[in-house]
Amino acid sequence: MHQLNQFYIDGQWVVPASGAEAIDIVNPATEAVIGTLAMGTEADVERAVAAARAAFPAWSATHREERLALLGRVIEVYQTRLGDIAQAIHEEIGAPQWLATERQAPLGLLALQSAMTALQDIEFSKRLGNTEVVSEPMGVAALITPWNWPIFTLAAKVAFALASGCTVVLKPSEFAPLDAKVFAEIMHEAGVPQGVFNMVFGAGPVVGAALASHPDVDVISLTGSTRAGVEVSSAAAKTVKRVLLELGGKSPMLILDDADLAAAVKDGVINVMVNSGQTCVAPSRMLVPRALQDQAKAIAATVVAAMPAGDPSDARYKVGPMANRPQFEKVQKMIGIGIEHGAEVVVGGSGLPEGVEQGYFVRPTVFANVTNDAVVAREEIFGPVLTMIPYDTEEEAIAMANDSPYGLAAYVWSGNPERARRVAGRLRAGVVRINGAMSDPRAPFGGYKQSGNGRELGVYGLHEYLEYKSIAL
Repeated sequence: MHQLNQFYIDGQWVVPASGAEAIDIVNPATEAVIGTLAMGTEADVERAVAAARAAFPAWSATHREERLALLGRVIEVYQTRLGDIAQAIHEEIGAPQWLATERQAPLGLLALQSAMTALQDIEFSKRLGNTEVVSEPMGVAALITPWNWPIFTLAAKVAFALASGCTVVLKPSEFAPLDAKVFAEIMHEAGVPQGVFNMVFGAGPVVGAALASHPDVDVISLTGSTRAGVEVSSAAAKTVKRVLLELGGKSPMLILDDADLAAAVKDGVINVMVNSGQTCVAPSRMLVPRALQDQAKAIAATVVAAMPAGDPSDARYKVGPMANRPQFEKVQKMIGIGIEHGAEVVVGGSGLPEGVEQGYFVRPTVFANVTNDAVVAREEIFGPVLTMIPYDTEEEAIAMANDSPYGLAAYVWSGNPERARRVAGRLRAGVVRINGAMSDPRAPFGGYKQSGNGRELGVYGLHEYLEYKSIAL
């Protein structure tokens, strides 16, 4: 049993303030209680923010080389704990063992390395005529991270904030506390200075709200739902702090009529089903030429058949459970709405997968013949559910792709690179991938519209934690 009954504040593990409650840590694959987690209060936030504020003058005055050295030590220790991180993610969110080991845990390392590269590349000062423009760390950074790709978002936020010279108070998701504890141990072993990194577990409406409204927090970064982003923004407005948001998505995949249909559909289905569909950039809206929809449905059904949902400890299963009960209930409800509103069920549907009797599992589902105004085409489901939407012309497809309150990611498939690039340029999304290409980790990541504001990764992500001062000479 995991007993997470302490927070990391001011360089040491400390007991929570009086009045803190504890919740169960549940394995979503078995529904068994595997531990308990102490939940922080406003008093714990006060202590953590005070530690970060006290540490800020010394840490902000460090040179680039000192911060690079610390990040280098963090990377070294992280590499020795890769197995522990993968196991933690496997247990806490039910990620299949292959996914936790091959993707989830290594992505945290990629985020740390991206921060080091950005810190090496950035210019902290620039001369413009008689004026020197200098960048300085903002101050105390509050970081709120999600449960779906927990170590990646956690490592990215912490590493970039520290690289900028900010000090940190981290609130990990209460649904993914195990990997966060390992990360705090890594930071301690790497020798992070006292008070520079702090971590408090807790609920969003309590710890998250206290961080967002705290007058000594200078910048807050949240990865989560659009609803959570609105709440954080509202709370932060009272103290006029910088707010960075990476929120929801309902990303379109435009399969043009000259694309390799089999490759495109396979890529789209896999990207939706991996991590049980709990990926903000998943291409959950597949726009297919009407004349090719029947072929696309057949391909999708074949791909889904090779990705069964089941025991994440068994290598035969490629799709694990929803990370928690609330998400399981939401996804089941959304599948039911799709069926009720007349969407064609190509594969999957409501209920547990065949042979599964416990756990928060969902049947990998593909809907077809859906219009772009349907609930399942507009609302983020955040589960292994793909909505296939037919279109007649390229212009119509582009219009439907942009007809969404979200703008996080988009995907284009075409046999003509120039055509694909032209279409990509017209899509209102922060990240566009052509023919399955992956973005460079030095490139900015973030969205348009209700998918958030601000950017992460690369030099662009580092700039978000900096203030700019013009000194006329």
